[in-house]
Amino acid sequence: MNGGSLPPAARTGTARSPGVPLAGFFRSTGVKMFLILTLALLPLGLIALIASLQAIRTADLEKEALLRVAVTQSARKLTADLQSDRTALELTVNALASPGSETGICQRLELFLTSHDRDGGHFYIYDRRGQRLCGSPVPEPAGIAIGDRFAGKDAQLLPTSQFLVSRVRSRNGALVGFAYYSRAHLESVADPATALQNRQLTLRQGDARMVISRPGGAPINGHSSSLSARLDPPDIVLTMTVRDPPATVARMLSLFLPLVMWFAAAAAVGWFVVNRLLIRPLVLLRRSVAAYHPGEVLEPLQKVRTPAQEIVALGETFREISEDVATHEAEMAQGLETQRKLTREVHHRVKNNLQIIASLINLHARSAHDPEAVEAYASIQRRVDALSVVHRNHFAELEDNRGVGVRPLISELSASLRGTAPAQARRFGIQIDADDLHISQDVAVPIAFLLTELVELAMMLDPHGAMRIAVRGVAGRDTRALLSVRSSGLRASETMTVHLAERYGRVLTGLSRQLRAPLDHDAEAGGYTIEISVIP
Repeated sequence: MNGGSLPPAARTGTARSPGVPLAGFFRSTGVKMFLILTLALLPLGLIALIASLQAIRTADLEKEALLRVAVTQSARKLTADLQSDRTALELTVNALASPGSETGICQRLELFLTSHDRDGGHFYIYDRRGQRLCGSPVPEPAGIAIGDRFAGKDAQLLPTSQFLVSRVRSRNGALVGFAYYSRAHLESVADPATALQNRQLTLRQGDARMVISRPGGAPINGHSSSLSARLDPPDIVLTMTVRDPPATVARMLSLFLPLVMWFAAAAAVGWFVVNRLLIRPLVLLRRSVAAYHPGEVLEPLQKVRTPAQEIVALGETFREISEDVATHEAEMAQGLETQRKLTREVHHRVKNNLQIIASLINLHARSAHDPEAVEAYASIQRRVDALSVVHRNHFAELEDNRGVGVRPLISELSASLRGTAPAQARRFGIQIDADDLHISQDVAVPIAFLLTELVELAMMLDPHGAMRIAVRGVAGRDTRALLSVRSSGLRASETMTVHLAERYGRVLTGLSRQLRAPLDHDAEAGGYTIEISVIP
């Protein structure tokens, strides 16, 4: 019965259920105002939406009625044009089939058809033997075989040649006449008086189909509306297709404009109510925090005036955080400067130690009288100089953190090797051809020793020769490069075999293992190649 048996949350009275954050959100003044106004304006929004839908439905019905009037009008105009030309062609055929026909009737028919058709009114009249009695001067369009001239329908579509042909036989069956109508003429006749945008006219006769709209017009794809009307003869149908407007964002917005206005009105009023209480102070606080730079002490409450205690507490929290950040920034800057000083001191001491070692080796070499001892001291000094060159280049690139430059490293190393070369190899030439690459110190040290060994070996075997050192990046691999050394002194010989067996071979093998790549030797050309890692 004591309080110790109760959970800690029950004893302190600060227990929170998982639903508290969500409940706190709905207790916000802005959310409450928004929900109340939204429910109050919802009936008006629904009424406006129904009215908008009814207006769209009325517009669709008007568009359908306009399309029906247009296709009916086009069909009537096309039928009237075909009937008038057919009557003139029938009179001409009957007149030619009767004895003693007038010779100028064909010319009158041509004038009549030309006045109706801007393309010239193509017509042709044949007898049973296939002889043309009269007709247009241009060749007859393809599509009707000679044996089918007296058979077939009174009107026929020729989709291949893009013509509509009207066939008329004389009363005695001795003659047959054809009147051809081009696609352009059919479109000009069937063009409706009403202005319909993005329309397409099509003639159909059974399975035959011919589009008579302008060939330059884009084909109608997607959503469209189509209506048809029959011509005379009734087996030909004229279809008019009109593209429906695309469902753009503006069209959808106009459809749901009442709901958008309802939602925007509720949101706008809710925002206006809580603007000066919450939103504007938070905007000013955000600007103050956005203008903050590390190391400064943030004072957002100097520009923010609000009765909301939560915002005041938030500003104080920002000020305390900025003070802690400024303190840590100062401590880190001081520590970084101390580290830089220590690093410079270490590099300075290493450089001095290498210089002292080189000086001691030089003093011992001068006091030596045996040529082999002098050459041994010179060999050791060349390797110390190689290590010193790597250290100097590494320290020079340390500030930029880019690694050791390959070209300056090889150039300085070559100058040092030529300066300490034996007397008989003073004229030994070294040519350098290297890309602008950078390597780490772990790679630079074995490369410097490798070049030192190869240059010393070449000077020993061919003192008057030359060497070419090349470093090229590997195509398609940003982290790899190929180091090649070529000299006439490195060609296969008995002397070189002896030197490799005694010392140089083991050293070169050990350095290639440090570089983690095989060292290839071209005995005939006198070249060594190895693949190295570079910094991309």
